[in-house]
Amino acid sequence: MTEFVELFSSSDATNISTSVKLLLLLTVLSLAPSILILMTSFTRIVIVLSFVRTSLATQTMPPNQVLIGLALFLSFFIMAPTLQEVNEEALTPLFNEEITLEEAYENASVPMKDFMAAHTRQKDLGLFMDYAEMEQPETIQDIPLTTLVPAFAISELKTAFQMGFMIFIPFLVIDMAVASVLMSMGMMMLPPVMISLPFKILLFVLVDGWYLITYSLLEGF
Repeated sequence: MTEFVELFSSSDATNISTSVKLLLLLTVLSLAPSILILMTSFTRIVIVLSFVRTSLATQTMPPNQVLIGLALFLSFFIMAPTLQEVNEEALTPLFNEEITLEEAYENASVPMKDFMAAHTRQKDLGLFMDYAEMEQPETIQDIPLTTLVPAFAISELKTAFQMGFMIFIPFLVIDMAVASVLMSMGMMMLPPVMISLPFKILLFVLVDGWYLITYSLLEGF
């Protein structure tokens, strides 16, 4: 009887452990889009690419699917060393039952924190630390993710908008030049955008714009 109770208890414990792991896996999968957007280079890349399309005034060219797909694979390329470290230090030992779930979480957060801290402005990080009334941490690993993630996100937004502003300048000059020429010729009813669009596309192609944008994004990380 005692052996049966022990076997039953062991079976229940195994089922509970499996259920908890499945629940945690589903939770991680449901948070995957947020993790992708806020803890990787995806935010900066997709915003800069959107600025490129807006400055060209090509409306839906390239389509959203192309921009998001390009941003996604560029993010995977940039994050590859970090993700590989997460896999080696956290996921593989966890699946081999060498470490606990808590240890896997701590091991996975180390490379992610290092990546985010390298691209987070001290002013943004100080904003959230002051609001939470936190003491000065000794190392990056002492900063909780609840503080580091939003600081990293707003730092990425500022950087992306700075790059977007620099992208807009040459195309704005073309728009102003075309508008001035049309006004001097008395063609005020003709939309300047219709005339400047081919010149902006030509300029973008001649300077190999996609290469320059991608190079700037990669060099930024």
